[in-house]
Amino acid sequence: MKVICIGRNYSDHAKELNNPVPSKPMIFMKPPSALLVNNKPFYYPEFTNDLHYELELVVKICKNGRHIQPSYAHKYYEQVALGIDFTARDLQTECKQKGHPWEIAKGFDGAAPISDFVSLYNLNRTAIEFELHKNGTIVQKGNTKDMIFSIDQIIVYVSKFFKLQMGDIIYTGTPAGVGPVVIGDKLEGFLHTKDEILPMLSVEIK
Repeated sequence: MKVICIGRNYSDHAKELNNPVPSKPMIFMKPPSALLVNNKPFYYPEFTNDLHYELELVVKICKNGRHIQPSYAHKYYEQVALGIDFTARDLQTECKQKGHPWEIAKGFDGAAPISDFVSLYNLNRTAIEFELHKNGTIVQKGNTKDMIFSIDQIIVYVSKFFKLQMGDIIYTGTPAGVGPVVIGDKLEGFLHTKDEILPMLSVEIK
């Protein structure tokens, strides 16, 4: 199983970090050991002093495909989840300054909490809304209609380089509002369905 991530996929988020808006999807990977499931607590790593949350919609690939054509991309996913892309911002900045890859800032153990997956059946497929609460206060609100690259476009692009296989997951990028966490914080992710706001993800920082 691959954990594929897309960076800077919302213009407002790119701007808040003073990063250029990409002209192509920016791909990076997390190892499967980064996944944190079943709302288990997250233990603040000792190697960073500046850990940031980034809430993202996550797509699960439902069949194998390579060089997927745009007209077929929508057939490769049927379920979505919410996930957090934890980023050790100080490590990431140091790696960037040295021109080094920054997997250690995003791919460490537990860096990718993820909820259970739900069917797209009761969601607005072209405009999926989600939000993150930090200690009961909304800090991020996202809608897939605001993505620079849509889910279908991401699947088409990624499949040029990697064969997508059943069970692969794609973190599709985070909206504006990212920020730091400290021990004791609680993060909660919510997904808007056609009928209700569904609690999906709860992570306590230990």
